[in-house]
Amino acid sequence: MAITSTGMGSGVPIDTIVSQLVALERAPLAGLQKQATKIQSKISVFGTLSSMMNSLGELGSKLADPNAFKAVKGSSSLAAAVGVTVATGTAPTAMSVEVSQLARAQSTATLAVPKDTAMGTGSLKITLGDWSSGSFVAGDKAAVDIEIAEGEDTLTAIAAKINAADAGVTATVLRDATGERLLMRSKETGEAMGFEMQVTDADGDPAAGLSRLAVQGGVASGVQITHGANALATINGIAIESASNTYKDGLPGITLQFSQTTTAPVEIAITNDKEAMTKTIQSFVDAYNSLNDMLSSTTGYNPDTKVAGSLQGDSTAVGLQNALRGMMRSFTPGGEFTTLADIGIEIKSGGKMSVDSTKLGKALDNPEAVQNLFNADHIDPTAQGFGEKLKTFADGFAGANGTLTSRADSMREAAKRNTKEQDKVNERATRAEARFLKQYNAMDAMVSQFNSLNAFVSQQIAQWNKSS
Repeated sequence: MAITSTGMGSGVPIDTIVSQLVALERAPLAGLQKQATKIQSKISVFGTLSSMMNSLGELGSKLADPNAFKAVKGSSSLAAAVGVTVATGTAPTAMSVEVSQLARAQSTATLAVPKDTAMGTGSLKITLGDWSSGSFVAGDKAAVDIEIAEGEDTLTAIAAKINAADAGVTATVLRDATGERLLMRSKETGEAMGFEMQVTDADGDPAAGLSRLAVQGGVASGVQITHGANALATINGIAIESASNTYKDGLPGITLQFSQTTTAPVEIAITNDKEAMTKTIQSFVDAYNSLNDMLSSTTGYNPDTKVAGSLQGDSTAVGLQNALRGMMRSFTPGGEFTTLADIGIEIKSGGKMSVDSTKLGKALDNPEAVQNLFNADHIDPTAQGFGEKLKTFADGFAGANGTLTSRADSMREAAKRNTKEQDKVNERATRAEARFLKQYNAMDAMVSQFNSLNAFVSQQIAQWNKSS
């Protein structure tokens, strides 16, 4: 009799038995999978710790930057008239500024002509230069020629050609009840940044055609000209002049922006920017506290949830936490401030860092001394400031060969070994399943044969009994 399903010959539930035996073979997987989850969790945590440590190290470099505590800011008693910006490292100072004239660009306006009038045939030549002597003096830049077509170019078309020529001026058309006018303006302010526009007119009439657009000699065909002007001001009573309303060349590190003329002195002050310096320090404190919190939660035990951190008892993580707190209490010799506590940065219970704003503010009254705490070697080449030490410390843990990096690498190797062990268990289980099925199917076939023989013998006996 052919057996088409396991167990049909013997009545034994072979599939169930084999399934249970294979499950026993796979039993070690549960432990390996649990272990794999823990390993991956640790890899993730070590990656996060490395990232946070690198960030802290970068902040150490920022604190050690020679310009970190040279931040300054400018203030104006009338910012609407005189604004001020200051470059890092500029020495604190103060000055009085009065503005008598703002810089302006040359502008022109033609007489009105009827809308869409063709202006005639010829060419325009635009030259940049200086009107300050009373007559036009051409500048260094080459003149630009613009051709005007016969009977086609209106003021709108001429304005478009001027703008496309990149001649140092802009043009537009103003329309009102009297008609339309061509308006032109220098792209830059200042009396030396004016322009002249000569006209070659095909009709030869200076009062008609294209000649009406000429800007030449100050008077031409009724064209209205407002010449460019320089800004005029005084700084502490000293007269200054600028082609633009931005004045900076005479005040290294300081830029003044003139927006209005003034009727009284505007007081400008350049002071140490303690707010910016405090923000830099607070960024470091926040980064440290985030790292400390991460270490505390992953290495500790939460009594409320009764859950241990993924790195509880891990010597690398615990060692980092202790070393980090010790680093924050390190000593930097040679200056007025030798520890973080001296400028108001203190480690509280639980390793948390806090800032005494009053103490820090007082310390920042002497930014050079604070800079020395973080970057000592700018004064003493043999010393190392806290910021530099912090960067070295971070590299030692999170650098390419750092402790955290090595620990994460070893965990990745452990994860690979775990995967291989799981593969081995699965392979053994697969082989065992095939072996069990072969053995039980053989048993099933033999029992089936015995049953068939038993039935045959029983049949023969029954017939013998009948015949006897």
